[in-house]
Amino acid sequence: MIWLHGLGADGHDFESVVPMLGMQRVAPTRFVFPHAPVRPVTLNGGMRMRAWYDIRGMDVRRDHDAAGIAHSASLVQALLHRETARGIPASRIVLAGFSQGGAMAAHVGLRYPQKLAGLLLLSAYLLFHDRSAEDLASANAGTEAFVGHGTQDPVVPVALGRDLAARLREMGLQVSWKEYAIPHSVAPEEIADISSWLVARLD
Repeated sequence: MIWLHGLGADGHDFESVVPMLGMQRVAPTRFVFPHAPVRPVTLNGGMRMRAWYDIRGMDVRRDHDAAGIAHSASLVQALLHRETARGIPASRIVLAGFSQGGAMAAHVGLRYPQKLAGLLLLSAYLLFHDRSAEDLASANAGTEAFVGHGTQDPVVPVALGRDLAARLREMGLQVSWKEYAIPHSVAPEEIADISSWLVARLD
């Protein structure tokens, strides 16, 4: 499982969630928590922080940092290639992410040429909304996706999560959509739902 953190966090952000997922119910699972590159973020006054790409304005679906997205996509693809080179089939790999990391996980997963076990997208949104269907790799057209979002999220409005889920369904993915009465975070109820979904994918 490759899990991408959100803007300004790092790869340690979701390590504490692992013991709560009940993965002892399936075969031994390797978790990979990479760090995003450090770069200036326009929305935060140019402050340098870990970010998968620059965010230039409040509307995260506009004025994309295409170069930054492409660079980070290559890093995530390299992680996927590394795991398959170790003998892990792509069909046993879940690509996950929170917020900006979820947007990047969706971006890479939809375009990955080998079938993945699933996409786990939390408090996320869709990059390059207008061309996502055109760029979809046929191998992942029917992939399972868990999309979770807080209805009180002031950072990534729940409307963007609903739109992400709807667009994935339109592209043929098998989407499990869940809403939670939380802000831009992950709650115990969501972790329980994630656990059930992961076990079903990797059992």
